Amino acid sequence: MIVMKPLALLAVAAAVLLPSCAPADAGDDARMPVTAAFYPLQFVAERVGGEHVRVTSLTRPGVEPHDLELTPKQVGSLADADSVLYLHGFQPAVDEAVRTEAPDAALDVGPAAQLTLTSHGAPDPHFWLDPTRLAEVADAVADDFSARDPGNAAAYRANADALEAELNSLDEEIGRGLSTCRTRELVTGHAAFGYLAERYGLHQEGVAGVSPDIEPDAATLRDLSAHVRRAKVGTVYAESLVSPALAETVAREAGVRVAVLDPLEGITTASKGRNYLEVMRANLATLRAGQECP
Repeated sequence: MIVMKPLALLAVAAAVLLPSCAPADAGDDARMPVTAAFYPLQFVAERVGGEHVRVTSLTRPGVEPHDLELTPKQVGSLADADSVLYLHGFQPAVDEAVRTEAPDAALDVGPAAQLTLTSHGAPDPHFWLDPTRLAEVADAVADDFSARDPGNAAAYRANADALEAELNSLDEEIGRGLSTCRTRELVTGHAAFGYLAERYGLHQEGVAGVSPDIEPDAATLRDLSAHVRRAKVGTVYAESLVSPALAETVAREAGVRVAVLDPLEGITTASKGRNYLEVMRANLATLRAGQECP
């Protein structure tokens, strides 16, 4: 017979009574699960939800969101989300997945963003490049989170109010920064900057349509190059995540510079900032130089 010493008995008892120090699995995470379709909605969800939400983005960093295709695992994961933030009509694969897997969790941010613009005959989804429209979405997200998680409603509202104040401050900063530009003509690689142009008194001409997959023909490129020369535009803007070839073609034909604007469809290590606010301020600096704003 094995006889245990008193100290050994105490160690066994402690091991039984003390809680395990092993990491908790995902099932022990009390935060509300939220899925965002693409980066600007992820940014809003994280800022409004704060410590009370766990946010997953369907669009990985570096992936062009217009072209998003979902894996079966991503589609199935929507059923586990309490809230799914998306923009109806922007990503067809997400629209279908939301319809089949998460209709009760879905929040289409389109009504809050008040989509009003079209380009090349298609609706322009890029509302987030107008910070005031993104602020309206933050308000809608706070309402959605509060309804699904009433116990943290006060925190969601306070977080949304703080974010809206930052976005309104950014709006004022951009407005001042672009108020004195020599040229109001904005020539971009694809027509992603319509809401920014409308908000700050610019006129956008996109080389491609609202989706970068919609490429122009040779005659359109010649006409746009002629417009650049006629309007004395000094800079044509390419963008991150998309080949600069079309913008470079127009710029070369017109004899002007190429700079890079970020449509904020995704953040990567190459982005000029770590979040929406920082990249928007980097865009402002690029625009002030390209539009010749003293």
